[in-house]
Amino acid sequence: MCTLQDTSCQMLRYTPTPTQELHDAVFDKAGVRVLVKREDLNHPYVSGNKWWKLKYNLAEARVQRKKTLLTFGGAYSNHIYATAAAARELGFESIGIIRGEETCPLNPTLAFAKSRGMRLHYISRVAYRRKQENEVIDQLRNQFGDFYLIPEGGTNDLAVNGVEEFAGTLGNDFDYLCCAVGTGGTLAGLIKGVSNAKHIIGFPVLRGAEFLIDDIGKHLETVDSNWKLNFDYHFGGYAKSTSALQEFIKNQRKENRGQFSLIYPIGILTTSATNDKIR
Repeated sequence: MCTLQDTSCQMLRYTPTPTQELHDAVFDKAGVRVLVKREDLNHPYVSGNKWWKLKYNLAEARVQRKKTLLTFGGAYSNHIYATAAAARELGFESIGIIRGEETCPLNPTLAFAKSRGMRLHYISRVAYRRKQENEVIDQLRNQFGDFYLIPEGGTNDLAVNGVEEFAGTLGNDFDYLCCAVGTGGTLAGLIKGVSNAKHIIGFPVLRGAEFLIDDIGKHLETVDSNWKLNFDYHFGGYAKSTSALQEFIKNQRKENRGQFSLIYPIGILTTSATNDKIR
């Protein structure tokens, strides 16, 4: 029988990824080196932290002999995109519960998910806020039959375990570990998997996301003091940006000859500080 430790349960392709340094005058002025762990290259579709957050969830679905994955996300959800691709690769059926009304033509994210066989089901924003309630889950089971439930963003204890495993591959040649934060699962895994001697900073992508402090803490067995959230860089809400940020991205693409993605939403940013200016 398939177990979580059985490699036959963990069949997603994985490509080892490099760490690349970013160069910019602002880093030189601050006296820091900035390195990006290129997890966006670990899989063509199930990339970045999504690979690690889905790894043990997919294995658990096999253990439970489930044939269908059901999960939640917004219309531009990287998690919906990744889950649809993972389901197709491993032979699962998939259902995406999408926040809001259907808009045609489908945006690239949902069009991709549908092309991978994901069944898209739209619910109101009011109903979506109740997605964790047993009554809502029971209604979905009555409608769609048996399925393996993956939470929004993929965040649960199995996802945190996967990211913790990833954190163990980073080594120790850095002082600060930084990443974007959506549901908090990735940051929780990093906190668990990185030495307490390192400083970990998460940057929430949502406005008013102070609730994440408690959400992340629920996944930690101990009260760790080496991490914090910086709420100053959501730029007004999910997927928002500024002209300065866009200019920085443009310069980085030019500096690195287009090697980097337009944005690094699923990469891990490691910062090796030579002084305390970023503290």
